[in-house]
Amino acid sequence: MKIHSFNVQPNLPENIKFLEELANDMWFTWNWQAILLFVQVDEKLWTAAKRNPKWFLGSVPQKRFEELSKDENFVQQVNKVKESYYNYKNNPHTWYNDHKHENGQLLTAYFSMEYGIGEGLPIYSGGLGMLAGDHIKSASDLGMPIIGVGLFYKQGYVQQVLNREGWQNEEYPDNDWAHMPVARVQDKNGKDIVVDIPLGGENIKACIWRVPVGRTSLYLLDTNLQENTPAQRAITEKLYGGDRENRIRQEVVLGIGGVKALTAMGIKPTVYHINEGHSAFLLFQRIIDFMQNENLTFGQACERVWASSVFTTHTPVIAGNEHFDPVLVRKYMQFYADQMHISWDEFLAIGKEKPTSTLYCMTVVALRLAAYCNGVAKLHGAVSREMWRNLWPGLPLTEVPITSITNGIHSASWISHELNELFRKYLNNNDQLGEVDPSDVAPWQKLGNIPNEELWKVHCIRKNKLIELVQDRLKRQLTRQGFDVMTVKKASKVLRPDTLTIGFARRFATYKRATLLFKDLNRLDKIINNPARPVQFVFAGKAHPADTAGKEFIKLIVGLTQTDPRFKDKIVFVEDYNMNTARYMVQGVDVWLNNPIRPMEASGTSGMKAALNGALALSVLDGWWDEVGPCDFGWSIGGAENYKSEAERDTVEAEALYSLIEQEIAPAYYAKNDKGISETWLNLMKESIKHIAPVFNTNRMVKEYYEKFYVPANNYNLGLAEPAKVQALSDWRKKIKDNWYRVSITDTTPTPEDAISMGQQVKFTARVNLGGLVPDDVQVELYLGQRGTLGDIVKEKSIAMTCTGQADNAYTYEVSMAPVNSGRQDYALRVLPKNDSIPHVFMPLFIRWEE
Repeated sequence: MKIHSFNVQPNLPENIKFLEELANDMWFTWNWQAILLFVQVDEKLWTAAKRNPKWFLGSVPQKRFEELSKDENFVQQVNKVKESYYNYKNNPHTWYNDHKHENGQLLTAYFSMEYGIGEGLPIYSGGLGMLAGDHIKSASDLGMPIIGVGLFYKQGYVQQVLNREGWQNEEYPDNDWAHMPVARVQDKNGKDIVVDIPLGGENIKACIWRVPVGRTSLYLLDTNLQENTPAQRAITEKLYGGDRENRIRQEVVLGIGGVKALTAMGIKPTVYHINEGHSAFLLFQRIIDFMQNENLTFGQACERVWASSVFTTHTPVIAGNEHFDPVLVRKYMQFYADQMHISWDEFLAIGKEKPTSTLYCMTVVALRLAAYCNGVAKLHGAVSREMWRNLWPGLPLTEVPITSITNGIHSASWISHELNELFRKYLNNNDQLGEVDPSDVAPWQKLGNIPNEELWKVHCIRKNKLIELVQDRLKRQLTRQGFDVMTVKKASKVLRPDTLTIGFARRFATYKRATLLFKDLNRLDKIINNPARPVQFVFAGKAHPADTAGKEFIKLIVGLTQTDPRFKDKIVFVEDYNMNTARYMVQGVDVWLNNPIRPMEASGTSGMKAALNGALALSVLDGWWDEVGPCDFGWSIGGAENYKSEAERDTVEAEALYSLIEQEIAPAYYAKNDKGISETWLNLMKESIKHIAPVFNTNRMVKEYYEKFYVPANNYNLGLAEPAKVQALSDWRKKIKDNWYRVSITDTTPTPEDAISMGQQVKFTARVNLGGLVPDDVQVELYLGQRGTLGDIVKEKSIAMTCTGQADNAYTYEVSMAPVNSGRQDYALRVLPKNDSIPHVFMPLFIRWEE
């Protein structure tokens, strides 16, 4: 049977036709008045459409559109949103336009395997995608020139389906492009732009979809084309789907295909941002392009790419970073190694942490070929420096060039519209989040202006909505599982609005310890069923389809809710966690629980979302919370202690969790006055929002990327665009490499006869042999601090020494300084290369300590 298809568009009357334009821009996802328009058209259908406006509009009867076109109030609301939309799109006074200071014209291409923009575009799985989506949204709000690049998956990420025993099964619904806010990118002649990607001896084709996201765009590559073979079409079938071979094929398409797609569209980024290692192959395509288009050598092209590339790592455990068998890598990357005119061993060395490593690591590739690297929280930055220090042997740990920019959330996407309205009234001069910058500290200082009664009323509204959602979802789940009518009806009794409610929702990886709460069931029983201060829990989250241990965690929790009468109706597991469920949970719970194994949580953003909505944090000191707690507006489980065993750690931290709930959290929540309000609790909510909301948002985060990374990367790239400059840098690199073995340094500081007094100047001197180098090629430093336990020095500071003369083929360097601390002072001397034309001198690393 030959099947033909055509697409039918809704025929909206002219005065409400703007709804079509609105449905095709993901801007609507963080603007409640825009969302409300779709809700008013048909609330039940909007829910059934999973908040996908394009699919929704195609399902609304024409008669309903005719009715709405005659509803003056609705037409007025459409016009109001239309005005807001065009004001947003056309406003020249964005943060970026008012603050930009880079050279030339910045454009950052942000590559990520997944994006959580909205439920109507299901190309996300978890925190990485949520962060990427929020990054792009804040780029739009700030007017920052950032575009997103990803993959368009035929099937959305796994939908979780639980059986009667609580075991997770998976379904993969198809994404229907005709009913999604995407459009094929075409050339000036109206022909689809298609790129060719060499892949393992084959040539595959990928088209490009564009997703408008406010002021910016997300571009998605798709191999599901008739010109491709079935196996080639399946490359972009599922997010993280298939075996290791399909994974590397996806990453070639994303990285190399993504660069080719931008070139085909005539888009010329000045900075490339790699969000996690999946897209690191893009670095090689950029090198090839520089070599072919600008006649650069491999080394010269590497300089251009390195100086203009940003890499963000999200994974604080080695196993979680992307590794491939070198045989598999060779199958798909030998062609590109040949294009760069380097041997296979040279190519392989770029992705090996050590020469003896047996696997090729995408994180290592990115760390070697990107000058700007960061973790996603301060603690994670420190963990990453420890993890990857082998790439910089001889360099002190604190100087390993991996810094940190703490994640945030796109506040307007995650705040409840009721609370947003309250903030508009009391904090933001009649503007809502989305219209004002959440990283502006001043408005948050006005939280005390909000009457406790009004804040509590809003919180109770959201809590009731969460309970209604949970009950409705549970009824549908039980009905699907074939339970009798009475059992389904009893689902209306789960959870109580007057009970302290603690939420836990995240990916069910075992290190996140979803079952820590259940370590002592008798103790938990006393907490949950305390007659004066009862507590209830809402759980949600998916395990990776291949994670059997994570599925066992889900089964254990669901089993307790079904079979143990002590916990029935008081602990609930919500099936199929997604963006919509996440919103209801972070907006409705009283406390947000987070208890991973420290320091395995890179950042975590769900707690930020809950905090913005007034939920108080109950968390291990990990990820972003390590930068906040211990504090007086939330609770920290344990500290930074080391334990003898995993069992001891879990026992101690479970006990701390129980004690905090019993002795501090529940008493504060139930300290209610005659109006049914706990002033103590409301004050904690205000303090939490005041301290967390202005800091842990993606506006602040994107501004940090701009200042720390995007501006210097853009400027260095521009500076190296002149052939003479990159040639001079290449010559300097060779000069350093050829002469470094001859570099040495010797301390010639006279030993003081008497103890040095505080404030007294001390003169340090050194004799430095530079071989064929000259003083302008190097920086000589006094490395001052205290001797560490491993024979190193814990740096207090490094002080540049000055060349004061030359004698006998050696140079004399000196510096004078006055100690600021008493007691023993230790120091070492070292030599590093020096060149102002590069971001830093630590890659590749040449360092010479005094021996």
